[in-house]
Amino acid sequence: MGRFAVSTMFFHEYPCDCIFDYVAESGLDGLEFWVETPHFWLRDRPEDELAGCIAAHPELSPITIHAPSLDLNPCSINPRVAEISVEYTVEAIRMAERMGVGVVTVHPGRRTAKRHPSAYDYRRFEEDIARLRGGAEKTRGKGAIENLEPRVNALLYTAEDAAEVLDREPWLWFTLDMGHAMMASPREVDRFIDLCIERMANVHVSAIGGNGRPHHPVHNDRAAKQVLAELADRGYGGYLTLELEDMVFPEPLSSEEKVVLLARELEALEEIFS
Repeated sequence: MGRFAVSTMFFHEYPCDCIFDYVAESGLDGLEFWVETPHFWLRDRPEDELAGCIAAHPELSPITIHAPSLDLNPCSINPRVAEISVEYTVEAIRMAERMGVGVVTVHPGRRTAKRHPSAYDYRRFEEDIARLRGGAEKTRGKGAIENLEPRVNALLYTAEDAAEVLDREPWLWFTLDMGHAMMASPREVDRFIDLCIERMANVHVSAIGGNGRPHHPVHNDRAAKQVLAELADRGYGGYLTLELEDMVFPEPLSSEEKVVLLARELEALEEIFS
């Protein structure tokens, strides 16, 4: 059975110690720490505090990390934006090593213009991967690249593209964002599972809502449960990370309501993966 986790961005407005407490209270046994969690990011990333949260909650360890991606783009046409984006990712990989983290999810980037990626963009992507390779070779953790939403300018949003990169980079692992893949079609999710499951270290778990967007709860969604059942049938045993957006609900959720929701999501995951 895999590890059942949630992204810290579901508790976007809370201090880090409270987030760890809430996740543990829900019954989940894992946590994906977004480096851009505001209480951490806006206070110059105090690693000693994060280490204290991890030490205080051994039942959630080893946690995973999501490298910075908001306002960043390693394939940006702006060389300064591209450079600092890659630097932040490499720093996240190094921080993960210091924190004893096993998996770091990274984004592949996108073409700045809303057009199909050009030769320049793929060249930038290859340079990004080379920098990540250099950082990952010095650590014990797994760098896992994530598939993006199916947009015209996105890199790495098809299963074939992901498989090609993984074949070329044997050190690299994969984070399947099932919501992103489901935006394309249920068949695309199947292709990701067929081609990439042996390299999957993490799965971002969410359903597609009535707005056509991901990051909705899965416990009462048939399509999402079918994807999870396929993963279970195929023997997937890595992290299953709930990636939920609290802004999709009609009213703001209290911390207690979020904990109850996560417990319901956990029941659904345990039923499928038991």
